[in-house]
Amino acid sequence: MKFKEKHIQISMVIITLVMTILRFLLNEKGRVNPDSIRYMRAAHVFPTIDNTTTPLGYPLSIKFFTFFGFDEFWSSKVVGIAAFLFIIIFAWIKKFYFRETIILSALFSFLSIYSYTMSEALILPFVFLFLYTATLIITGKLEKWKAVFYLSLALIALYNVRYSALFIIAGTGLYGLIFWKRKYSLSFIISAGISCIFIVLYKFLFIDYFNADYVKTFLEIGLHPTSKLLIELFQGLCTTFNPFVHIANPGGGKINYIIYGIGFVNIFLIIYLFIKKKLSDPEFFYVFVSVIGIICSYFIQYFYSVNPIDYRLMAPFSLPIWIVYFRKLFKIFDVKVYVIGALSLLSGLAFTWLSKGNYLENRKEITQFLQSEKLDKVPLQFFIIEEKDLEKIQVAELISTVNPQVSLTFKPEDTLKRTTLTRYKVLQKIRIDKNKYQ
Repeated sequence: MKFKEKHIQISMVIITLVMTILRFLLNEKGRVNPDSIRYMRAAHVFPTIDNTTTPLGYPLSIKFFTFFGFDEFWSSKVVGIAAFLFIIIFAWIKKFYFRETIILSALFSFLSIYSYTMSEALILPFVFLFLYTATLIITGKLEKWKAVFYLSLALIALYNVRYSALFIIAGTGLYGLIFWKRKYSLSFIISAGISCIFIVLYKFLFIDYFNADYVKTFLEIGLHPTSKLLIELFQGLCTTFNPFVHIANPGGGKINYIIYGIGFVNIFLIIYLFIKKKLSDPEFFYVFVSVIGIICSYFIQYFYSVNPIDYRLMAPFSLPIWIVYFRKLFKIFDVKVYVIGALSLLSGLAFTWLSKGNYLENRKEITQFLQSEKLDKVPLQFFIIEEKDLEKIQVAELISTVNPQVSLTFKPEDTLKRTTLTRYKVLQKIRIDKNKYQ
């Protein structure tokens, strides 16, 4: 049985890797979005600090791989693939939730994250390292100053990839305070405190230095009504914990009842198993920090402008819950649990094929256009009326995969400049292969 399981694991890892690559190649713009434009531009102009909207961790990881001959777009894909392989290899070497991470990475939602030019791809391996460090502390294998040092390092590393790691830091500190009588609680409290000091210094010495109005720009009380946020929370969690389909149909329809229904039933099963099958101390910590992260992600929306809760934003908080969930399932069903990963890969393949575009062909078209206009190596602006117009911004996203020096402009007068492009200017000269499921 073990020999057979080994072959299942190897096959699933290889298929997941291939599917990750196909996920962005069979997409009309290579799995990028408006935030990806900023990440690739920040990586390209570094050491000039382009913006402080996000930490430097992800842009610097992209920049690192450009030294090996990749451009910013391909570097971002190497980062995603490297993140996936690191988690699998680390879990295998350390014998730390190895079976669970194989299925986790095979889930279509996580596969989509690895293929995305977004910082969630990079934060996942750091979340995994954080969980491993916390486990060593809770089990007594890491103590005193070493425990504080490594846990603080893990928390600070998380924050340098995504600001939402602040919720993980809060969860860690709160856990230490609630269980302060336990031997290891002081390590959690001190590490969270050190991380908070780092965040304060980061704010005053980095963010304020380059953008003194950052907080004023992004903080706004009463952004969304509770009625809207609660609906988005329900929908976001149901897609986050749907092991097969993580994207609902924006146009609505009966298919969404199935998508949300599967996710809701799975959430119910997760809760049932966590109550029925006693959680170990490390597992309880994972779930505790994850729940705190989800709660904070909900309430931050009342005064900070972020996208609605979805599988991508929840990935750092859903990962610990998934691995504990799969651990419980393995204890009940053993190797049959791999069926979940296999079915998720099949649903991902079907979705990817049905919604396929041709990134390489589109990249070729955009490259020829930019070269013919002598715009392939100069800073560009792309005019749109509003950033929410996803169809028009797709052209800018595609351009950024070839020339990352793209900035969005909302000023009509900028269109008079030769280096300012519009969707009309581009599409009157080239044809882009688009999928029919936008």
